[in-house]
Amino acid sequence: MEITKTLGEFIVDHQNQYPTATGELSALFSSIRLAGKIVHREVNKAGLADIRGAAGGDNIQGEAQQKLDVYANEKFKAALSARGVVCGLASEEEDSFVAFDGQRSLQGKYVVLIDPLDGSSNIDVNVSVGTIFSIYRRISKTGGPVSLEDFLQPGRAQVAAGYIVYGSSTMLVYSTGDGVNGFTYDPSLGVFCLSHENMRCPPEGNIYSVNEGNYVHFPSGIKKYIKFCQEEDKPSGRPYTSRYIGSLVSDFHRNLIKGGIYLYPTSSTYPSGKLRLLYECNPMAFLAEQAGGKALAGVNQPVLDIVPSELHQRSPLIIGSSSMVDKACEFLSEK
Repeated sequence: MEITKTLGEFIVDHQNQYPTATGELSALFSSIRLAGKIVHREVNKAGLADIRGAAGGDNIQGEAQQKLDVYANEKFKAALSARGVVCGLASEEEDSFVAFDGQRSLQGKYVVLIDPLDGSSNIDVNVSVGTIFSIYRRISKTGGPVSLEDFLQPGRAQVAAGYIVYGSSTMLVYSTGDGVNGFTYDPSLGVFCLSHENMRCPPEGNIYSVNEGNYVHFPSGIKKYIKFCQEEDKPSGRPYTSRYIGSLVSDFHRNLIKGGIYLYPTSSTYPSGKLRLLYECNPMAFLAEQAGGKALAGVNQPVLDIVPSELHQRSPLIIGSSSMVDKACEFLSEK
């Protein structure tokens, strides 16, 4: 791969644009970059090492933890606590938030919320998985312990968000509120190189991503939208192509590049939705809006405007190309 600009160089260049920058956010990204490399290594040798399969326990949502879930959680937690710029972490794999109580960490300005390994049940069949992260400034006083309120902030308050997708190549995609940029990992050099600058989600696409096995449990508006996607209408490009991987990172990444819509709505089995607001919906919604797309939890309800009330709160999610999200909500709003 031709080397352009590395992730480290890109971060430093952009930090220099802000005279008041202290470098702490850059150090935080270095932690995420390091942990991502370690998880990349383990994911890529999962068929050889004894790291596949269930760990033997459940997370707080009652879902069976995979060995790699536990491994990735520990590596990101260790990397983020080591720098002293993060005062606490909330993870999909932890019952409660984790306070970093070292003297340097107590002075940390940021908290991180993370899904360490999204789609981990796909590891055994060699399907792409990913890490999703979200960064906020703490609202509690620096120097003291982190509080629950530091994590229960609406998505609009995010300082940065992103994901790492471990697929045919490993990519880190992130935004600090000034566009979305993607970096591909070059394992021969051990660096992430800028490969997708200023990523934009096409306003229209021809891919819809939804678990149609849950069709009978969906609200009538979602059922009608799925039928709309399947109807033939050559001038508008329908029928759309159905693509569903079962890993939010992978489905979102494809639709971000090619255009499309991802739906995980409410259902009779998950009346509040299934995806986690803080670890999955908020960071992806932040990226979608930064790339020109949309992310809604319902009709006229932007995901980023939801004020969370608990760490593991669930939410419906309709996300992707703006015109496709609008069309889906037209069907949802029909009486």
